[in-house]
Amino acid sequence: MSIQGRRERERAEREKLIITAARELAESEGWDAVTTRRLAAEIEYSQPVLYSHFRGKGAIMAAVAVEGCAELAAELRAARTAAPGPGEALADVAAAYTDFAERRPALYDVMFVRDVDLPFATPEAPPALQEAFGELRETVRPFAGGDDVDVLTETFWSGLHGLLILMRDGRMHREHHELRVAVLLRRFAA
Repeated sequence: MSIQGRRERERAEREKLIITAARELAESEGWDAVTTRRLAAEIEYSQPVLYSHFRGKGAIMAAVAVEGCAELAAELRAARTAAPGPGEALADVAAAYTDFAERRPALYDVMFVRDVDLPFATPEAPPALQEAFGELRETVRPFAGGDDVDVLTETFWSGLHGLLILMRDGRMHREHHELRVAVLLRRFAA
């Protein structure tokens, strides 16, 4: 392997190490605990090394969000393609989305709640963001009829997201979550 190839591989490994450390720290202590100083100590590199990979905490958070969207897309795709029909796919994708958000609250927050410097809902959005939205779009496409499938997808997504955030923040009782999602799905697919 060439020296240049080895350096590129090492750089990619350091970048992955930074992203992983940020995710782990955010999941255990919250995003406020994620600082470049703390990350540098966690990965045993200096802060200038972090800045050679990312402009700052915001760029690290954006990289984590992109990685999270790729993971979400894979989980939604698995749920959608395993379902025997469109109605089941809608329910299974809603369940997979909910499960993802509940298993990884800090990751979900950086993807869809916290302010990160990523273009959403534009052609410039990173491929992972487009793939996650695309999986939701393919799930609702059979129900679009003459409606704009993107608008319908955004409506479905916002319903799931709103229910999750309201429940998580204690504004809705958790024990009724599955019933609320079922009502959303029935109304959506009607």
